[in-house]
Amino acid sequence: MMIAAALLFVLALGGAGFVLVSGDPATRKRVNSVAKAGGGGRGGRSAEQTAAARRKNVASMLKDIEKNQAAKKEKPTLRRRLEQAGFPKANPMTFWMISGGLGAVTALACLLMGQSLLVTVMGSFAMGFGLPRWVLGFLTARRRKKFTSEFANAIDVIVRSVKSGLPTNEALKIVASESPDPVGSEFRTLIEGLKVGVTLDQGLKRMYDSMPTAEVGFFSIVMAIQSKSGGNLSEALSNLSGVLRDRKRLEGKIKAMSSEAKASAGIIGSLPPAVMGIVYVTTPAYISLLFTERAGNLMLAGCAIWMGTGIAVMRKMINFKH
Repeated sequence: MMIAAALLFVLALGGAGFVLVSGDPATRKRVNSVAKAGGGGRGGRSAEQTAAARRKNVASMLKDIEKNQAAKKEKPTLRRRLEQAGFPKANPMTFWMISGGLGAVTALACLLMGQSLLVTVMGSFAMGFGLPRWVLGFLTARRRKKFTSEFANAIDVIVRSVKSGLPTNEALKIVASESPDPVGSEFRTLIEGLKVGVTLDQGLKRMYDSMPTAEVGFFSIVMAIQSKSGGNLSEALSNLSGVLRDRKRLEGKIKAMSSEAKASAGIIGSLPPAVMGIVYVTTPAYISLLFTERAGNLMLAGCAIWMGTGIAVMRKMINFKH
């Protein structure tokens, strides 16, 4: 009986081993799939594939964003320039009416003063076409500077709000309500668009159109990548805030290093008009020939052209991109 029981036990073990080694294909397939899943989890192969796919997705998104921003580098329209200067409700027709009025008033003043036709045309062109556009560019640059100086603080508010558990839309609302203009106005426009169904990507594109600065472009890229590929939003925005503050410090260093060159350019550029004004006040008969004679008018036109060229060259030399 003992020998028979031992033989039966050996046969049972052999049968079990035969089934495991040469079972049906379905059994072998299930065993192999379980073994592969276990090996992938232990070896981290699936994690590497996921990371590679995520990097590929981020790279493709960056290429799309760069293409969109490159396509938007075309010259903005007058309405867009008015919006960038802080006049979103202004009509381009009003701008042209103001320009035409300034040109007409200048022409009338020149005719009443007895100036020549060339001086009248040049003065009207400068006051009617050049001055309004210069004022518009000055207001746009000042608004961008104010926006850039407060934008890093706004990003810090978003970081603290997200870390405290608030959703992204609520963090944007806090910035829109508490930040000074133009940061607050731009984020209010973004929030109003989100309320009526505009996506975050579309709203950020509109913000970039209204405020085409590198800082807004960085912010749009970070938000787009985070919304599509995931990640820690607070950490990404915190890094962006550090980058913006470093850019601001670099801008301050550049201004300090180029201040001497800017002062020299300002003195050199202001000397000819200042000397001309002093001579006109002291001896008006001596300099009046430049305004009454044709040769004097041509000399004034040449001086204006050369002065403009020199100022443009000096401005190009003292302005640094950062």
